[in-house]
Amino acid sequence: MQRIEPGFRESIVDFLRKNHADICRHWFDDIEPSEIKDGVLRLVVREPVQLRYLQRCCGPYFTEAAQSVTGRLLVVRFVSPEDDAKFDARALTPAADEASERPSWVDEQMLLSPDYTFDSFVVGPGNRLAHAAAQAVAAKPGRAYNPYFIHGGVGLGKTHLLHAVCQSLLKSQPSLRLCYISCNAFMDLFHDCVRAGRMNDFRNRFRTADVLVIDDIHFLSKHEQTQEEFFHTFNALYQLGKQIILSSDAAPNEIPDLEERLTSRFSAGMVARVDRPCFETRVSIIKSKAALLGVDLPEDVPSYISAKVDTNIRELEGALTRVRGYAMATGQPISLELARQALDGESATRSNNAPSLQAIIESVTRYYDVKLTDLLSKRRHKSIAMPRQVCMYLARKHTRFSLEEIGGYFGGRDHTTVMHAVRTIEAKAGADGKLQAEVGRIEQDLLQRSEH
Repeated sequence: MQRIEPGFRESIVDFLRKNHADICRHWFDDIEPSEIKDGVLRLVVREPVQLRYLQRCCGPYFTEAAQSVTGRLLVVRFVSPEDDAKFDARALTPAADEASERPSWVDEQMLLSPDYTFDSFVVGPGNRLAHAAAQAVAAKPGRAYNPYFIHGGVGLGKTHLLHAVCQSLLKSQPSLRLCYISCNAFMDLFHDCVRAGRMNDFRNRFRTADVLVIDDIHFLSKHEQTQEEFFHTFNALYQLGKQIILSSDAAPNEIPDLEERLTSRFSAGMVARVDRPCFETRVSIIKSKAALLGVDLPEDVPSYISAKVDTNIRELEGALTRVRGYAMATGQPISLELARQALDGESATRSNNAPSLQAIIESVTRYYDVKLTDLLSKRRHKSIAMPRQVCMYLARKHTRFSLEEIGGYFGGRDHTTVMHAVRTIEAKAGADGKLQAEVGRIEQDLLQRSEH
């Protein structure tokens, strides 16, 4: 057994900040080293959500840091204060470790982010109602607003609010049975249980929850069997006074091919929309994200980034990441001039006024008169598939996003789908003058808008 020397935690965190800055969070300073025993370094984490996140996402990085700092072959284990008190390194296997530290409420499909709390959520005109309703739900689950339905475009903070509600509920009621799952995972589990003849297991899993949270519920579109099952699950929970929370890219009455009885139930509670953040809100978001990452920004940098990026929170985060990465790569402190070089320099390699991904999506949906939810859905009808491919093609041509990032924006598709879309549009535009003209008009519209 080896006692931990003073400054050990600071050395670990310094190593991570220098070598893995993207994973670092300000709350890493709250992690408490316990002791090194039989080659295992125990790190005590008091917050259950932080503990679960570290166990799932950060083990290899902390192990690398510990080995570098000590010069020894160690493995890191994140433990709760209770498990630290009864720790026995010789009896601890990876499987036993995970099972012993998993809180009883954790569903295998969910991983809450410690970053997404009410404290870190920036409130502005475009999300004030959604935020207030989320807080009310967290304070009085099943009684304030049921169901709570939040909708809005990509990257506007819907998932942040879902995580914030979940974390607030679990802090006040640690034994709460909370199930947080994506709509696609819900559908996959349903089909697996139907094939295996285990529908009782499926129903017990969801209908015994105290709180059911489903992200991207619009993917129920066109899935009649799953809609039927979810209708009965919804009714069972609602009649018991259990809280139901749903998120979507569209309002209930705008989700295509959704049964009317589901539309009416989704609309029966609180339906709150989140809109694109205004300039002042974007400035506050940049400052909040920088504080979370432990990044010091001069006062004029958040304003510059916010003026440069006016689409959504995800792209704001991407701009901050580029500025931070540029500063680390060049060894310079972050300044307004460095931010200009990081953002303008990269965009100049493609065009001086490169359109954003959100602007591309808006131009394409407007030109082809298609709905955003259809564009992001799994529908393959030509009237939807072609505009979707045009979107991917223009995103690849005019933005700095990778194939994987573009695919993620379009309903979680992989990079091969994006590559196929790009090649398809290139080939068809070369052989089809009509399509070439359509793409040209959309590009002209984008460039005109980006100049203003």
